[in-house]
Amino acid sequence: MCGILAIIGKGKDEQLVKQLSKRMSHRGPDESDVYITQNGHFLSHERLSIIDLHTGRQPIQGTSTAYMVHNGEIYNHRQLRDTVLSHHTFRTTSDSEVIVHLYEEFGYDFCNLLDGMFAFVVIDGDDFIAGRDPLGIKPLYYGLDERGRIYFASEMKAIADQCQTFSTFPPGHYYTPKTGFVKYYRPQWEDASKAVEDTDYAALRETLTKAVKKRLMSDVPVGVLLSGGLDSSLTSAIAAREMRKQGKVLHSFSIGLDAMAPDVIAARKVADFIGTEHHEIYFTIEQGIAILDKLIWHLETYDVTSVRASTPMYFLSKAITNMGIKVVLSGEGADEVFGGYLYFRNAPSAADFQRETIERVQKLFTADLLRADKSTMAHGLEARVPFLDKEFLELAIKIKPEEKQPETYAGVEKYILRKAFDVPEDPYLPEEVLWRQKEQFSDGVGYNWIDTLIEYCAAQVTDEDMEAAESRFPYNTPATKEAYYYRSVFHKHFPQVSAAQTVRRWIPKWQENTDPSGRANAAHIKADTGISIIKAEV
Repeated sequence: MCGILAIIGKGKDEQLVKQLSKRMSHRGPDESDVYITQNGHFLSHERLSIIDLHTGRQPIQGTSTAYMVHNGEIYNHRQLRDTVLSHHTFRTTSDSEVIVHLYEEFGYDFCNLLDGMFAFVVIDGDDFIAGRDPLGIKPLYYGLDERGRIYFASEMKAIADQCQTFSTFPPGHYYTPKTGFVKYYRPQWEDASKAVEDTDYAALRETLTKAVKKRLMSDVPVGVLLSGGLDSSLTSAIAAREMRKQGKVLHSFSIGLDAMAPDVIAARKVADFIGTEHHEIYFTIEQGIAILDKLIWHLETYDVTSVRASTPMYFLSKAITNMGIKVVLSGEGADEVFGGYLYFRNAPSAADFQRETIERVQKLFTADLLRADKSTMAHGLEARVPFLDKEFLELAIKIKPEEKQPETYAGVEKYILRKAFDVPEDPYLPEEVLWRQKEQFSDGVGYNWIDTLIEYCAAQVTDEDMEAAESRFPYNTPATKEAYYYRSVFHKHFPQVSAAQTVRRWIPKWQENTDPSGRANAAHIKADTGISIIKAEV
């Protein structure tokens, strides 16, 4: 929704603070404002207007001396207004304002009351609290400068050259000067031994439907990213049904190298079936390579799979915002929750399978969530992720791992999710899409994209460069020429050691080929011009 910047401590020049905030203007092209508190602290905001288009300007003042900036969406803001905050006076109808009043009502202990995605800072005199949503859907960084001032920002680029040290703000935590970091999100599912529930197909279907429905909350047009894979197709199908009840048509968007890309073919089938107004976007390999430098500046990562998959998402996001749409639903999270990546087939045991699903969910903020946020917000587009709804996550991740493992169902990944939406009397999706094999986004736009990208990077990096890679990049030393090239671009924009340390590389387990592409797994069935059906009768 926005870009936020907060500086706790006196002495910064106001014009410099404005310039730092403007480095994130792509996140909030609608409004911009800076507030200096009576104690000399700074709160800055780059706004993308989605809820309360007219009075929701930030920073927002509470009832007394507290001020707040927020990036994200609070889906239960109306419920909070009507219950625990009913006696507070609200200045706006913005979902964000509940945060400052929750602070006034409960002090530091209120993050668990929020249902949504968020990164925020509240300043009250010299006291403050910063917090991030449970899984890190919205980005947040923090740092310290040479005078001990504390910085918080939605993107690293706003603070990297101001701080001596900086890092990623941990998801599911809040920070105050009195408590330090406090982990407020402690779900039962973080204990792998709690995965003991039987599959309840009806509950899975109903809870995901509820998660999608709440994420349609908006005062501006909403669309869906439709890759044609299972996850985005399900969220699109549910959203289309909900929009139809309101007499509205849903806009869906897919991208590929051409009209015959695997994802484009599948998305077209889904769009026809669920009745969306569908838009196909194409990009060339040359265009993708040409924007790598700018893309890595936006992404703030050198992780190989993030760069590969972000390129088509970057082009798609630009096309969507050009059509006047500011919000999209996306399918991130399902593969982590249900063990959908093809390498999960190689898990040594059910216990290993479950531990990996939990670890992948916990690390999503370093990979797919970072990609989903920054490649969309590069063009002022907000992505919402129903599969990471707290209620849905609590239900789905505690299902017995044996009921999620592909070998239980003749090699079908995410069988229980597919089966939950296999409703013959009222089908959600065409059968050939409901039972389509996993195709990672960077592969599904067209296989030539990855192949040519690898070749291009190899031509930019010499053998001598690779021999000296460890001395140049001692932390997270790149192991391939593609990784080296991305790391070099990243280093040009973010040369600080702290910057390199914010990145985690996505590497599949339990397979000899550690390339993150789904095609690197022996289980992959190539599907250039058709759709591979993997349905099992169980």
